[in-house]
Amino acid sequence: MFQETSAAAPETTDLEPRHDESRRQFINHAGRGLLAVGVAGALPLAAAKAATPEAPVPPATGPLDIQLPPLEAPTDPKGADPLNPDAPERRVGYALVGLGHLTLNEILPAFGKSKHAKPVALVSGDPEKMRKVAQQYGIKPGSCYSYQTYDQLKDNPEVEVIYIVLPNSMHHEFTLRGAKAGKHILCEKPMANSSKECEEMIAACKKAGKKLMIAYRIQYEPLNRMAQKAVRDKTYGRTKMIQMMNTQNQAHDQQWRHKKALAGGGSLPDVGLYCLNTTRFLLGEEPTEVSAQIYSTPGDDRFKEIEENVSFTLRFPSGVISQCMTGYGSFNNKSYTVYAETGSIEMDPAFPYHGLRQERTHAPGGKQMKEVPNDPQKDQFALEMDHMAECVRQNKTPYTPGEEGLQDQRIMEAIYQSARENKPVKLPAVAKLDAFRGEAPKEEEA
Repeated sequence: MFQETSAAAPETTDLEPRHDESRRQFINHAGRGLLAVGVAGALPLAAAKAATPEAPVPPATGPLDIQLPPLEAPTDPKGADPLNPDAPERRVGYALVGLGHLTLNEILPAFGKSKHAKPVALVSGDPEKMRKVAQQYGIKPGSCYSYQTYDQLKDNPEVEVIYIVLPNSMHHEFTLRGAKAGKHILCEKPMANSSKECEEMIAACKKAGKKLMIAYRIQYEPLNRMAQKAVRDKTYGRTKMIQMMNTQNQAHDQQWRHKKALAGGGSLPDVGLYCLNTTRFLLGEEPTEVSAQIYSTPGDDRFKEIEENVSFTLRFPSGVISQCMTGYGSFNNKSYTVYAETGSIEMDPAFPYHGLRQERTHAPGGKQMKEVPNDPQKDQFALEMDHMAECVRQNKTPYTPGEEGLQDQRIMEAIYQSARENKPVKLPAVAKLDAFRGEAPKEEEA
């Protein structure tokens, strides 16, 4: 089955700074003003009152799973099962930090498809926008915070996890402050702007006894997990080569992604990171060597401070070579292909929020055929938030903990070094598979 897809917009966060301000000035500027916040309506996730006074709804006890008879014959594709979410009082409460495109368009709506998570607090530098969002999602006025009052989350027992959706340079500070406030942290990728910052984030959460997870949504998405299983099971023999591409044409404006102080870099840490992390996720191995080239179009104001295009090659202990390309100035392409001995696996698109598609090519009996696995689409953000919620409830290490983000940051620093020195850079050998990952999500979660 083939399906039409459209290119997804790049991930965009909150804050919309004045671009000549420093990071500290910007945070101060963003947090000014009183948070005169009202709330109207109930949380959409809460169950509607279906009972009458004569038939009150009993408190939730035990599993709430609902089973429905199948609509399809065994020979037809199976439809999605009922969502079967937890009762609202059992779900893990999230505070969303930053109310930009990603939070408003993807993360907050994803709670409607979540089984174990719910939004209970907001943090923003725009009081009026926060007031509107709080009304839309039934969040209490007292659970709305500025960047200055962020630390007061420690006094909100409804908040168990803080989801940080801020410019890259702010991940470090708000993770440290969140851990000090006694909350678990789910942080958007890239983890930070340097490996030193990543190490400090990991140490702060460990000191506080709190979990730290990096939001690598692709590692929770079903079709990408299906591709990983085929690679690990050697469905088409040994993997030989992988080709990854993630490009998009950035708007000609002064967005924070074009400021090195806020973004830490250009296309590499933003969209190129998907190529790096997904290759590592598929193989379970760690690269032993990187080589890279960087090019930015002269005279393009978008690339005064950050790089436009990066081409990098990863070499792995098994002999696999992965060629990765990423850019900020070319037409949208978010795809990869795994080339194995007896077949190939293509994901196109591979990295957007919706509409992912997989195609497998092989030749059983000498006749080439293409297969398109069809799985009910699931919300990637709901999957990752539910995994974090399960880790909190069951005291498990997240599948993509801080150590996973730190490893990517170290490799990206080696990629920059290789491009700067125009020679390959060796990386420390890591023998163990999935050395930096925690406990994998349950299959039913993915």
